[in-house]
Amino acid sequence: MSVSPRAALSWRLRPATAQALAWCGALAYPILLYVAVLNEREPTGVRLLLPAVLSVLTIPLLRRRPLPALMLMLVGSFAATLTAASKLASAFPLMAPGQAWQIGCLQALLTDLAIAWIAATRTRRTALAAAALTLTEQIAAAGYCRTGRDVFVSTIVFLVLMLALAWLTGYLVQERREHAETVRVQAAEQAVTAERLRIARELHDMVAHSIGIIAIQAGTGRRVIETQPVEARNALATIETTSRDTLAGLRRMLGSLRKAEPEESPLAPASGMSDVDRLVATTRNGGVRVDVEWQGERRPLPMDIELSAFRIIQEGLTNVVRHADTHECRVVIDYQEDELSIEITDDGQGPTPAGIGYGITGMRERAFLLHGQFTAGPRPEGGFRVAARLPVPAGMR
Repeated sequence: MSVSPRAALSWRLRPATAQALAWCGALAYPILLYVAVLNEREPTGVRLLLPAVLSVLTIPLLRRRPLPALMLMLVGSFAATLTAASKLASAFPLMAPGQAWQIGCLQALLTDLAIAWIAATRTRRTALAAAALTLTEQIAAAGYCRTGRDVFVSTIVFLVLMLALAWLTGYLVQERREHAETVRVQAAEQAVTAERLRIARELHDMVAHSIGIIAIQAGTGRRVIETQPVEARNALATIETTSRDTLAGLRRMLGSLRKAEPEESPLAPASGMSDVDRLVATTRNGGVRVDVEWQGERRPLPMDIELSAFRIIQEGLTNVVRHADTHECRVVIDYQEDELSIEITDDGQGPTPAGIGYGITGMRERAFLLHGQFTAGPRPEGGFRVAARLPVPAGMR
């Protein structure tokens, strides 16, 4: 959408106008404060109203330029305190200079609030410098409001405590904000890392098994294409089916990743234990016979357990096809009351160190994410064994 030049110019002038008004108000603050105190005739608490109202002039500049606003506040505060002390001393000798403390205390409160804002929005060094400058002004002004050594010392202690409280309050606000931002960034980074690992595991489990089957069938077809055309045709059919299934899965995954809102359209159902028979058939086409033994009462489990169990079985069979150099393996799936136990064994040579990649790592991560147990390694009698125990939530037992 295009913006007219007049509208663009108006948009640029608005911030400049607001900033100019803020500077004008803040620069007028010390003068107006001096005049207000100078023209005050009654030494009562009513005279505090106008100095308090005038402090509103510095608020817009304080939000954008805290240090210049603080300097103007200190100048106005010191001038107002001195004016009140000298004026009351000449008009009311018996009450001076203690009555000027009301003006000085009000100005000290306002500058302390400014220090709290600076400590909450600026660096620690800047806030400490501003606090030191403010304390210097307050001590200098206190000498004109209080008489007597003990009274002066107690006044300084009071000013220091109030300023320290204001600075500490602002500093704690800043620390809390920074901590919340750090926690938010860390949570976002952890979420991104977890999502990357999840996608990597899904891609590895989906592609590694299919590519292993395709590679074996392609090699078989190449060897028998001249002597056994039927076997070669079957190998090509297996390659076509496996490729199409893998491509469909990749399309579903990429489609879900491209969506801005995952809830916009339903995704294809995730793989689960009901797909084990299909996985066994695919593995059989790869030249490895799989004997599956179901133990316990089969029942539906939470989606994350179903998916993780299926992927562990899929990756275990993939390792058998690619690395075991055997024609058969055994899978035991045990539905226990409080956990799902999976064991994949074969009598082959097992994966070589060069063949141990992300597969076993991915299986271990899937089990640990569900607070389960995972082991993988050679068997004493020969072959290789993969075992996983995934706990079942109490509500699903």
